[in-house]
Amino acid sequence: MGVRRRLIPYYLITPGGLYLVVFFLVPLALMVYTSLQSGGILSGGFTFTWEFQNYADVLAGYQTQFIRSIAYSLIVTFAALLLAYPMTYWIAFYAGRWKSSFLLLILLPFFVSFIIRTVQWKFILGDNGPVLGLLKGIGALPDGFRVLATPFAVIAGITYNFLPFTALPLYVSLERIDKRLIEASKDLYATRWQAFRRVVWPLSLPGVFAAFLLTFVPATGDYVNSQLLGGPSTTMIGQIIQTKFLTENDYPEAAALSVILMVAMVILASIYARILGTEEATRAAAAT
Repeated sequence: MGVRRRLIPYYLITPGGLYLVVFFLVPLALMVYTSLQSGGILSGGFTFTWEFQNYADVLAGYQTQFIRSIAYSLIVTFAALLLAYPMTYWIAFYAGRWKSSFLLLILLPFFVSFIIRTVQWKFILGDNGPVLGLLKGIGALPDGFRVLATPFAVIAGITYNFLPFTALPLYVSLERIDKRLIEASKDLYATRWQAFRRVVWPLSLPGVFAAFLLTFVPATGDYVNSQLLGGPSTTMIGQIIQTKFLTENDYPEAAALSVILMVAMVILASIYARILGTEEATRAAAAT
């Protein structure tokens, strides 16, 4: 009986563990394996040859797109945090019985296809669309002014599409904060800003970190917004990977690009976690 009881946690984790092995570890291993192949479809297929040169080639050839993708994603992530944190803070502390209704409003964009949402942004930001067309018509903007095919259009589109990924973990983290802690800080003559800085912000750091990951990771690999809203000067690494896989059929270099991108995101997320002090914040929240 004792042995069986000790095995219960392993039984419970088995379904999730198998899922991760089959749908994460195995594809990841295949991707790394593919990245070390050489050859081509027209030259007899691909062969595993420990071709580490693939990594050097893609780093040398697409360094600009890598840097641009990381830069855009960081801007998107911090912009989404700046937009979502005040909004979720208000919902968690002041919305009262309307919390669910406001959360539903945040989630409403998910009821529309990702592609359709992005295409609508292209329509709204068009050179003669409802916004720029009106401003040009009244003389507020010159006729040659445009937003599409600029970094602003791509960053704005990605921010809009991934804003719910930022808002939801922030709300969950803020909602779990014991309101009595804030009242106690006020009893100790803390101002509203001091109560936020000393109590609310440290206890919400796990949510901030989760929001960072859920926004930064998919934003870095996004290619739909940069393809529909951007131009040649805003190409992101996701577009390159898509082209390599589906158009050029250059699977080794596409896989090498994917591996490098994944490693870069893991490193950046680890640095961010250390800077943010998420582990200490998590322990503080648990102790509370």
